[in-house]
Amino acid sequence: MQTMTLKARADQDGVIKLEVPTPLADQDVEIVLVMQPIPEQDLDEMGYPMGYFEDTYGSFADEPLERNQPGMPDERDILE
Repeated sequence: MQTMTLKARADQDGVIKLEVPTPLADQDVEIVLVMQPIPEQDLDEMGYPMGYFEDTYGSFADEPLERNQPGMPDERDILE
């Protein structure tokens, strides 16, 4: 059994047309379809969800990111 998650948009008449690529050629398959609306989000003028920066600012304060030091470059033969 293979599970796929797809997003689609219904047209003005409420019709959704799906084309699903599958490796199951020339055989019968059972399809289970579950539909649920995706909630609309209020976005700011830059396209971010409202409150995004307030909710995420300082989220790494307790676990700061660490950058590993780069290794030494390979020594190469001198070109003559």
